[in-house]
Amino acid sequence: MITRVTTQMTMAAAGERLQANAARVAEATQRATTLQAIAKPSDDPVGTGASMQVRKEQAAAAQYTRNADDAVGWLATTDSTLGSAYSVLTKVRDLTVQAANSGTMGDTDRDAFVTQFRALKADLEATANTKYGTRSVFAGSSTAAAAHTDDAGWAAATTAVTRRVGDDRTIRVDTSGAAAFGTGDTSAFAAIDRIVADLQDGVNVNPRLNDLDTAIDSVRAAQADVGVRHAAALAAQDTLKTASVSLENRRAGIEDLDLAGAVLDLQVQQTTYQAALAVTAKVLQPTLMDYLR
Repeated sequence: MITRVTTQMTMAAAGERLQANAARVAEATQRATTLQAIAKPSDDPVGTGASMQVRKEQAAAAQYTRNADDAVGWLATTDSTLGSAYSVLTKVRDLTVQAANSGTMGDTDRDAFVTQFRALKADLEATANTKYGTRSVFAGSSTAAAAHTDDAGWAAATTAVTRRVGDDRTIRVDTSGAAAFGTGDTSAFAAIDRIVADLQDGVNVNPRLNDLDTAIDSVRAAQADVGVRHAAALAAQDTLKTASVSLENRRAGIEDLDLAGAVLDLQVQQTTYQAALAVTAKVLQPTLMDYLR
């Protein structure tokens, strides 16, 4: 069977080839302009699935990074606060030694010591009520306005405050005020009150040094614990930064095109299209008059 090829068929076939070449030029232009390897899911279904998974991991890593940053800030604030508390208690101890070695004191000297002790207690209470943002660092999950008051003691904290920094890793960011400063009659605040009471009663305050040493040891122990957790939060920060870089490289490998390669492909497609135009023009150039000559 002989198939007849007409001029109309030739023109239609040539037009289809030109349209196909033009479409490839348009696609290459889009890729070179956006540098995206996947413009729509149908371009690369497998790559699209991999891209979605990487972006999901990136979103999780971004949230973990924010959590780690918050943990570092919270624990750094707590560490600094405990350092201030240690400094205050050290001043209280030094002042207690002075008062104990002052012998018989007159009312003026006694009042001066009392004033200094009360000022130092106020400083210690201020450190105990330190906040990170809107949360008291020593109040745990409690939303009370103050972590500690003389009347109510420590605010009730039912649960610890943690920050998730990995799929299976959390870091506690709050610190027990009761553990750091003591509670009730065994607290650092009560120890200062007893020193003031002894001074006002004319009692030697030297025995109160043991209470202060216990309070100082508690603060230092709490600060050491915070230091360990702070170091863990900093390590989590570094790990997440490395993971973020790795995930971005994976995403770029799937979604992004190399600029030089995209431009070269565009030039090839344009050259091919121009050649197709020239060839088609030559093929379709003869007319009926050319055949009648």
